Amino acid sequence: MNAIQLDTVAVAISVTLIASYYIFLLSRVRRDPDYTIQAINHKARTLWVEAVMRDRTKDIMGVQALRNFAMAATFKASSAILLIIGTLTLSGQAESLARTWHVLSIGGSIAPELWIIKILCLLTALLVAFFAFAMTIRVLNHVVFMISLPADAALGPLSPARTAARLNQAGAFYTVGMRAYFVTVPLAFWLFGPVLLVLSTMGLVVILYYLDRSPFSQEG
Repeated sequence: MNAIQLDTVAVAISVTLIASYYIFLLSRVRRDPDYTIQAINHKARTLWVEAVMRDRTKDIMGVQALRNFAMAATFKASSAILLIIGTLTLSGQAESLARTWHVLSIGGSIAPELWIIKILCLLTALLVAFFAFAMTIRVLNHVVFMISLPADAALGPLSPARTAARLNQAGAFYTVGMRAYFVTVPLAFWLFGPVLLVLSTMGLVVILYYLDRSPFSQEG
């Protein structure tokens, strides 16, 4: 098996590991809707929006909570931009870095063309993270105005249920951004060889398993 084939097999194994994990997660959610922490957060946000819109004394608390949420997304979007700039810098030094980093590489090809592919994969993940966090901020800007309305006046698309749905949409974008960040870990290790790509993917799946599980799920 040559170096290019080794990289190809490593990518196939890594994609299979991540896909298998999400298939497993989907099957568990079908049996227990509260299996993931994301499901618990979804319910919590829904109840929180209803409580804030029905109790006008919680207006300030609601706006502050959304502001903190937006600040977290802004920080991560800014971090993604910095990482994108750094990744683009690496792409301009493909040939020299591919040969220099080969000293640390465990197997795999040192072809500059493959290095560019690795950089593009890493860049794609970072771009997904940036746009996901940017969309989080965009949706939260809408929710700030919606949640400030009294529940008895908020009807139709402005109702507490619709407002909660918008907030949960922001939460979904935030989750996508974090997942994209997580994926950059094995992609970064891939720069040092296909063996580290597979090992880091296995570690990522284990970490995601413990991060996704809700302590309140009915199944252990």
